[in-house]
Parts: sequence; C-alpha cells; structure tokens
Amino acid sequence: MMATPEQLLQFIHTSPSPFHCVLTAKALLKAHGFTELSLHTPWQVTPGQSYYVNIFDSTLIAFSIGQHAATHLRIAAAHTDFPCLKVKPNAGIQEQGYGKLNTELYGGMIRESWLDRPLSMAGKVVLRGADAFHPDVRFIDIGRPILTIPRLAIHMNRHVNNGVALNPQKDMLPLMTMAGDTSYTTFLPQLLGTTCQCSLDDILSYELTVYPTEEGCLMGLHNEFISSPRLDNQTSVFACVDGLVSAQEAEGINVIAIFDNEEVGSRTKQGAASLVLPHILQRLYRALGQSAEDYDEALASAFLLSIDVAHALHPNVPEKCDPTNKPLLGKGVALKTASSQSYAGDADAVAIIKTLCQDNSIPYQQFVNRADMPGGSTIGSLLSANLPIRTMDIGIPILAMHSARELMGTADQDSLNRLVNVFFMA
Repeated sequence: MMATPEQLLQFIHTSPSPFHCVLTAKALLKAHGFTELSLHTPWQVTPGQSYYVNIFDSTLIAFSIGQHAATHLRIAAAHTDFPCLKVKPNAGIQEQGYGKLNTELYGGMIRESWLDRPLSMAGKVVLRGADAFHPDVRFIDIGRPILTIPRLAIHMNRHVNNGVALNPQKDMLPLMTMAGDTSYTTFLPQLLGTTCQCSLDDILSYELTVYPTEEGCLMGLHNEFISSPRLDNQTSVFACVDGLVSAQEAEGINVIAIFDNEEVGSRTKQGAASLVLPHILQRLYRALGQSAEDYDEALASAFLLSIDVAHALHPNVPEKCDPTNKPLLGKGVALKTASSQSYAGDADAVAIIKTLCQDNSIPYQQFVNRADMPGGSTIGSLLSANLPIRTMDIGIPILAMHSARELMGTADQDSLNRLVNVFFMA
C-alpha cells in the first residue's frame, strides 16, 4: 500500500516508548486479521493465516504463512528503542524547592538537543497482582508536557557557544515541579498512582521513557522533509509492519521481527543478539509439521533485511561523507555495507536488493563510512551470527541521527515500504 507521511507521523506519535511501539504495531496487525500466539501455550497455525507473538512487551515477531509455506523464508527486522532518558527507581529529587527526576542516559543520545524542550513520560508500571509471579502490568503515556531540562543562561556561561560538556548526573536531570510542601519521595508515585488509578502501595516498579512531546511535521519549501522525534528507528518498524500487512497473500513464510535494546547493544532476552528469533522460527516450523531438516534447508535459502536508518550527506559538513557514496534525503533507500561487517551484507545480497529496486522502480543509494571513521552498527550482523542466513542492511538516510529531533526526506518512507513489500512478494 502507499505509505503517506501522515501515516508515518501518526505511527511515531502513538509510539513514545518501545512498549507503545509494540502496542501500535499489534493494533495494526490485529486490524488486518493477524492472530496473537502465546509463548506459554501450544501453537496451532494454518497455511494462509497470519500471526504475531509478543516478546516481553517491547519486542514483537509476526509472520504470515502462505498456502505453500515451503516456498521461501524471508525476514525483515528493525528495532523499537531510541536514545533517550530513562527514569531511575526512587527518582524524586528535591533541590532548593524544585522537584527533579533522577534519570540516566539510554543509548548514544545527543544530550544538548534535549535541553529546553517540553518533555513527557511513557512506559510500563507494574503493580501488585494476584501473586508474586503474576503482577498487574499497566502501560501509560502521560501525554502532556510535564518535564524540561533548562539550559544555563549565557550570562552565567559565556563560553556556551563554544560547546558545553553535559554531565548526565548533574546537567541532564529534568525539572518536574516546584516541590513546595510535597515530599520529594512522593510527587512521581502520586502521578503514577493517579494515572493508573491505584494505591501508591500497589506500585512495585516501572520502566519509564522520557520523550519530547513536540510532534513530527512536514517541512521545507515543498514539504520535502519530515522533522520528527524517533525517526531512528520507527521509520523501519513502520515499513516492516506495512510491508508484511500488504504481502499477506504472498507464498512462503514472511516474518518481521522488531527488537528492543539495539541502542545499548542488543544483548538482552528481547534483543536481536538473543536466541529469541531462532526459537520462534523453530517453533513455527514444528507447528507446521516440518522436520529439523526442513528448517535447516529453509535457512540455507532464506534472506534477512536488517532495516535501520543511515547517515545522509550533511549540507554543512559534506566532508564527513564517503567521497563516492553520498546518500541524499529524498533520493531513495540506502544500502549499507562495511568491510568490518558492522553492517551485514555481501556482493550477492547487494545484487539481490538492487535487482528488486530496479525491477520495481524503487530509488536506492549506497552508504559506506569514510575509511577514517568507524561509524555505527545495527542488528543485521548480530542476527545473522545466530541465524546463519544471507543478510542485507538497508535504511532511510537521515540527518541529526540520535538527536531529540531528526530529519528525513518525505519520499523515502514510501520507497522503503514498497521495497519491504516486494521483498516479501517476490
């Protein structure tokens, strides 16, 4: 289907935390006939049907099964998390009459970009349940500006325009309230209790993400840009979900896997470096009555798209880009390669994706790091190490990666969505 900028912005708006990203993806899948499977019960799956599996609330694996399931196995993967602030336990701090939150950095965020912005919180609150092993889980989004991190005035730091080092424990703590007579230990629990409509004594723990409340928008002379929080990597999650939904009638087994914790290394129970995807695939093949040998043969001919944003050529600092591979905003999907294999891919994988793009008039570009810059990495190499199948890293080129607000070309989302769809359909 045609991916509109408004659809992308709505997806991002309803996904202010990894938990909400999964909730949004689940709602879209369910609306298109996908059935939820549980990790705790036996699976009954049928060719011609589509399913999804919730993995610890912040990771999601979904798949559609063609009438002829053995035709092929194709996987598209992305990540739900983003660099941000996370709220610590016992987070209330009273400082000279101000009520602040004790937070910590999550991932490689550009700290300065979070200053002076209206911020909110979203995530999971866990309450006392029927017994110790069955707590009551609530997903919350405060949904309004309640936090900010005020910048020090230039009069008190005359060198501010030369660059400022921000200490995470001192300079990045959000202001939440004027404490007044309110105890510093209770202003956050009181907010959570009111939001969850529960007793403060029932609140046992939480995982809360601080996020900017300013919504994304179209911009530029001809609306050729999208400016928004969390383009990294909800552009890719949106493409995975949309591509799978649009290819439900395809043959073979088509899978999307959207993982948490990429920004901190993926080495968690719900991260791409875990064995959760191989475990789910093995379980699926068993439920279809396939043998271990059938599964091994499927892996041998399978293909994985690892989808994460790429660096676009910066208009003010073009020398940071590779001399001969210069992705631009709005000019198509970036195919990402690295000799270090920080991006997964080989010549065959590049040729396959180029052919899909050329045969379907999908614009594409290539990205590699400058030889004197190590660059980043993503989930492709981690996934293909645990699941030895041919893999290609791709993504939308963006500017201001890991800022509180990033920039992309408006046309690129449709190009990515169409590529994921033809990848499943071909």
